[in-house]
Amino acid sequence: MCLAIPARVREKTGVNMAVVDVLGVTRKISLDLVPDADVDSWVLMHAGFAIEVIDEDAARETIELLHRVAYLDEGKNVFGEDV
Repeated sequence: MCLAIPARVREKTGVNMAVVDVLGVTRKISLDLVPDADVDSWVLMHAGFAIEVIDEDAARETIELLHRVAYLDEGKNVFGEDV
């Protein structure tokens, strides 16, 4: 099973490359598969590639689901807040 994580494009660098924010962590990824992604776009990231541009609502919903799965036993999200 593969998992794609929502990431926000913060800066475009070089040819089809970008710096993205993934839950507060920055990564450099390829935009080869989604060259239309712009700064502040939300993308799904997998294995160093943006594979799809998504809207902010979809990104937020996916992030919340990831928080719930990751902290299911503790009842907290990554910020230590009750979920």
